Amino acid sequence: MVIQVMYAIIGAGPTGLSMARNLQKLGLPFLGFEIHSDVGGLWDADSPTSTMYESAHLISSKRMTEFKEFPMDDDVAEYPHHSELKRYFQDYAKHFDLYPHFEFETEVVRAERSGEQWKITTRRNGEEQTRVFDGLMLCNGTLHEPNRPELPGNFTGRVIHSSEYKTAKMFDGLRVLIIGCGNSGADIAVDAVHHASSVDMSLRRGYHFLPKFVLGRPIDTLGAGQMSLPRPIKQFIDGTVIKALVGKPSDYGLPDPDYKLYESHPVLNSLLLHYAGHGDVKVRKDIQHCDGNTVTFVDGSTGEYDLIVQATGYKLHYPFIDKAELNWDGPAPELYLNCFHPHSDNLFMMGMVEATGLGWEARNRQAEMVALYILQLKNGAASAKALQTKKTQHASERLDGGYAYLKLDRMAYYVNKQAYNKVLTAQIDALQADLPAAARAA
Repeated sequence: MVIQVMYAIIGAGPTGLSMARNLQKLGLPFLGFEIHSDVGGLWDADSPTSTMYESAHLISSKRMTEFKEFPMDDDVAEYPHHSELKRYFQDYAKHFDLYPHFEFETEVVRAERSGEQWKITTRRNGEEQTRVFDGLMLCNGTLHEPNRPELPGNFTGRVIHSSEYKTAKMFDGLRVLIIGCGNSGADIAVDAVHHASSVDMSLRRGYHFLPKFVLGRPIDTLGAGQMSLPRPIKQFIDGTVIKALVGKPSDYGLPDPDYKLYESHPVLNSLLLHYAGHGDVKVRKDIQHCDGNTVTFVDGSTGEYDLIVQATGYKLHYPFIDKAELNWDGPAPELYLNCFHPHSDNLFMMGMVEATGLGWEARNRQAEMVALYILQLKNGAASAKALQTKKTQHASERLDGGYAYLKLDRMAYYVNKQAYNKVLTAQIDALQADLPAAARAA
């Protein structure tokens, strides 16, 4: 049976919930699909698509991350544990009565165009159902599909990706090598120290390390981090302060980065520096070859390992839709403001945007902009028509704020927080300006 509903939302994590909330506020009908039995997405460790591990906490502070419309409770930690965030999203969905708008334990199998609409096939309890929608919002996240580089040679020990890591008990008595040092890699290394026989970390490049707290306050709530400063001044001020507080990575045996602060995502973890400085985490070079349990590094040194953990990040993954539909011919889809397709007005990529300190509120405002665009396009508003033209002409525009981001696939959808928010605000203000008074009040 084919049933018509208006807008489809795929995913009930923070992005899917904020998209649902903004459509709800404007009276635009929608139906959401979530593969798990509850909301929360990545932050619900019980979800089949979650990559949460036992010790995982938010890496930005709660006040800089939360939805403005729904602040976290005062008794929630400054850097909440994932279990606190799971409850936060459940409370959000209950507060705004979003649960009835989602079908849970429902997998999206296919999304394909059907004339001017979208034909979406879902599977629940082994049964498939196809429905037709006027528009489609992809809100299923960017941190589900592991990036697993092939190891050179033949390693006969166990190899896992950081997405498979759940508890440090798995390291008991093992010789562990961790490849990569993003925030997850640093967390895992710190966990492993207390259980493993040895912990080594193989690094191809250096990283900038930031402490989570400065003077008893979350670092992202302080000083230059809250000011819209010119790029060179911000990099100089923040870099000088960080160097004064924690020194250089090489002071702890880690390689110094060959790029400036904020040109890649910094690592918020001073505990790794502590353990590296104490010799509990041994820093190695890039891997040259594996043979049995022996790993040879590019500097000629070797190590024996039982387990390799690839903390090598994630790849964008939307298996239910043709890549060509997403204007995707490089490392990431090429979309205006990371969400607007240049030639389609009923397909939106939500949450495919990363920046230092962007938080969920910026993703909520992205959803607000999309919902307003849909409504105002239906109304024939000049603001929507102007945005329609702009997204066609500026899909390749990178709002990098002048930062020379590293040429990595994971940085392909990275933006500068201030530059992105400035354009986002301008677009929202323009779309709201010619709304009827009643809609603005709502």
